[in-house]
Amino acid sequence: MPRTPNEYAVYILLESGHREEVRFPTIQEFQKWYSGELVPKSASNDFISVPIKNIQGEYMVVRPSRIVGIRVEPIFSSSIER
Repeated sequence: MPRTPNEYAVYILLESGHREEVRFPTIQEFQKWYSGELVPKSASNDFISVPIKNIQGEYMVVRPSRIVGIRVEPIFSSSIER
């Protein structure tokens, strides 16, 4: 039986060399943001909002044209801390 990730870490790689991490509870939430916000404005220099749902009072905006890569990593919680 395949394991189900508890959340997904999404690493946004920026043109400047910086890497930002945001987390999504499901892959569908990420796909919804990616296809609804990022892809339609991919060549734009206008800021778009990046959802940061697990941090209260904090938000991030990014210029879509400055994103050079995105890495998605499933995160599995376990009862054993390593």
